[in-house]
Amino acid sequence: MGRTRRSRSGKRDKFASFTDMAEDAEEDGDLPKDEAGRRKIKRQYADLLGIRIEKLKGRILNRERINKTIEGIYYICASCRKVCHSLDDGLTEDPENQNNICAPCTKLRQQAAAHAARESSAPDRKARKTRKRAAAS
Repeated sequence: MGRTRRSRSGKRDKFASFTDMAEDAEEDGDLPKDEAGRRKIKRQYADLLGIRIEKLKGRILNRERINKTIEGIYYICASCRKVCHSLDDGLTEDPENQNNICAPCTKLRQQAAAHAARESSAPDRKARKTRKRAAAS
């Protein structure tokens, strides 16, 4: 009995993801090698975790030693729910490891808190002015 011939289309499907990786590498071509590598790892984390990002928001995923003094941290921002790296996106670390936030989200929260503080004090000023007018009459 002779062998039957298999189609080779299955082999092409196995390596279909390499074309996606090549496209990603072209996008990161203008970045330094280490930053491009971190972007690639962040995309891989996002693909790997998928819908579990919601469950893991605010948590640290991995710590890496870049050299003797610098430590890089991959984490999911609790506010924007993106995979971030401490060198690229900054990090406001929570001691309980439940609410880690990237620098842009931290800045937005601080601005919102300052705005809310100004808004809460504004009605007091208006009340004081009306009281003065009433007392003057």
